Amino acid sequence: MKKRPVVIGIAGGSCSGKTSVTKAIYDVYREHSVVVIEQDYYYKDQSHMTFEQRLETNYDHPLAFDTDLLIEHIHELLNYKAIEKPVYDYVNHTRSDEVIAIEPQDVIIIEGILVLEDERLRNLMDIKLFVDTDSDLRIIRRIQRDIKERGRTADSVIDQYLSAVRPMHNMFIEPTKRYADVIIPEGGGNNVAIDLMVTKIKTILESDSIV
Repeated sequence: MKKRPVVIGIAGGSCSGKTSVTKAIYDVYREHSVVVIEQDYYYKDQSHMTFEQRLETNYDHPLAFDTDLLIEHIHELLNYKAIEKPVYDYVNHTRSDEVIAIEPQDVIIIEGILVLEDERLRNLMDIKLFVDTDSDLRIIRRIQRDIKERGRTADSVIDQYLSAVRPMHNMFIEPTKRYADVIIPEGGGNNVAIDLMVTKIKTILESDSIV
């Protein structure tokens, strides 16, 4: 029988460096099969709403995510079944018609701002990480990203940060730090923390436990 895949949750504030940590772990385990499941892809479908209504969505609130679907997909991958990961259209603010076919792998990395918020999702994780980065650096990174990748203006990004991102971070994201097994300051540049994670993952992968 196959071993149960290793599930790693990587949480943290917007633009804290979660992707850098994810990539650092992913690169080490290229010889194993690894898949990354981004929580951002699981924003709820809003095609039934007008564009103006979609603009009012608070994307940093737990209710913005289709967590039930994400949990269902993780269960499928844990049972070595393929999934169709949704794609989110940030220009039109709703789920795209496209999907991405994902095959089951030995290591599953779940990455997103609120992946530690739901107890059901946490219970599926073998390792829980929280990437902790100062707010001033995070807002600078967010402005650069949203302008370049998501067609936003600087003013709209700043307005959203002040009205939703910052208060939601303090209310929902920061408190999930207490669920983390390891807190990683400054993201992908923290080589010591990443080396510790790599060693732990290797131990789990080499264990004799099976499904």
